[in-house]
Amino acid sequence: MARKMQVCRNCKRFTNEKVCPFCKSTNLSTSWKGMVLILDPNSEIAKVLKVNEAGKYALYVG
Repeated sequence: MARKMQVCRNCKRFTNEKVCPFCKSTNLSTSWKGMVLILDPNSEIAKVLKVNEAGKYALYVG
């Protein structure tokens, strides 16, 4: 059975693991809203969201 997609509350990145592979946090949530895919970390959207790396991010984590 596939694991439910989780979002790290610290860096807001998506993961299927029990520990965030990006910031090593265990503070994960299955309650999130909105998804943004950052391809260019120098874009205006990435700057507004304060994102420095390409990836899939949640807009809100509950």
